[in-house]
Amino acid sequence: IPAMIARELLLRLHVVQRRGWLEFLIVSFCLALSAFYELIEWWVALASDEAAEACLGTPGYVWDTQSDRAWALSGAILSLLLLSRLHDRQLEQLARRQAN
Repeated sequence: IPAMIARELLLRLHVVQRRGWLEFLIVSFCLALSAFYELIEWWVALASDEAAEACLGTPGYVWDTQSDRAWALSGAILSLLLLSRLHDRQLEQLARRQAN
């Protein structure tokens, strides 16, 4: 979902002129969002009175942050591969409607 929201905003606001940068920026945004979420999890764990493992619900799984970030990367790439053409068609239809 964040990948398609970022794609929508970047295309509608004409942030990038070349399409080659579009996918890079979208994936970078998704990874940054994932990293920020992991920081929030860490801050909550530090602020809580309970142990970090109990707060995060991942007792014994030391690769939680890395796997979450890997899933964010995979999700961003897959959504771009599977939904970009459909999204482009929808944007073209919207542009045609607004031109009429």
